Amino acid sequence: MAIMKVKFTKTKRDKLAQILWLFNWISAVAGIILFSLGLFLKIEIRKRSELMAKGELSSAPAMLISVGIIACFINFLGGKICYDCTDNDKFHRWRSAMFPYTICTFCFTFCILGGAAVCYTMRNELEESLYLGLRDAIRFYKDTDIPGRCFLKETIDMLQIEFQCCGNNGFRDWFEIQWVSVRYLDMTSKDVLE
Repeated sequence: MAIMKVKFTKTKRDKLAQILWLFNWISAVAGIILFSLGLFLKIEIRKRSELMAKGELSSAPAMLISVGIIACFINFLGGKICYDCTDNDKFHRWRSAMFPYTICTFCFTFCILGGAAVCYTMRNELEESLYLGLRDAIRFYKDTDIPGRCFLKETIDMLQIEFQCCGNNGFRDWFEIQWVSVRYLDMTSKDVLE
């Protein structure tokens, strides 16, 4: 597929290997960041799972974690190859592995693009799940006596304090629902019933 062969002198090959070594290490750091971001997203989804409408949204964090690990592995290997290419004896050892490694990195690049598309489409599902889940959680805010919902009030309170927000779309969401538990109200009073 090459148009014409290019011959490198030893110094040019060393310079190219050093530049590629640097790019591989930058990509390895990006892989570590992707891995960390996937772990963070997985932890945050688990922390707020009772506020989510759909229970299982773990494909985006799993994709980020796996892409991060594979990117680290491929780029650590690429850094080793580039470092060894500065030495003539070690260069011949890696020469036969260069073509398969290049094919592998191109395939992995297309996998990253596909993974990015999947993560981007999952963003809408995640937002919808959180929106619907928070809407339902606000409806059940007063039900602190019902098993399974006893910690919901505290979770919503902590979420609103942490993100400095009120309700799902704004503070008016709280005017649309009954958020005070019936056990604290005198239901025989005419003012309460209105």
